[in-house]
Amino acid sequence: MNTTTLTDHLAGLDGPLREIAEKLRTVIEAALPGATGAVWHGHPVWGLGDTPGRTPICLVEAYGSYLTFGLWRGQEVDDPSGRLVPGARRMAAVKLRTVADVDPALFTDWLRQAYEREAR
Repeated sequence: MNTTTLTDHLAGLDGPLREIAEKLRTVIEAALPGATGAVWHGHPVWGLGDTPGRTPICLVEAYGSYLTFGLWRGQEVDDPSGRLVPGARRMAAVKLRTVADVDPALFTDWLRQAYEREAR
């Protein structure tokens, strides 16, 4: 069983990635006040309910030089910016290499749309 908290997980990231993740966490938690955040399958996930991964909305996954911010139903999200890249199933994600890549207004819109789809 993974007992790492979100805070511990993010604190373990390298400096630049940690800064991006902390800014992203602030945006996610402001946009999804009722969502539960947990480390699930090795990376942070926010979703509905008390069981991580049962009804996931978004994830943050660290790679060598960037973070991926993904939405489980991201392909259903209206994205006039064109930044979301379709992935497996209904997912879509964006790669974040700097703190400036986190657009709070845009990401909040995506998160709210994704939340509405999961909450139905």
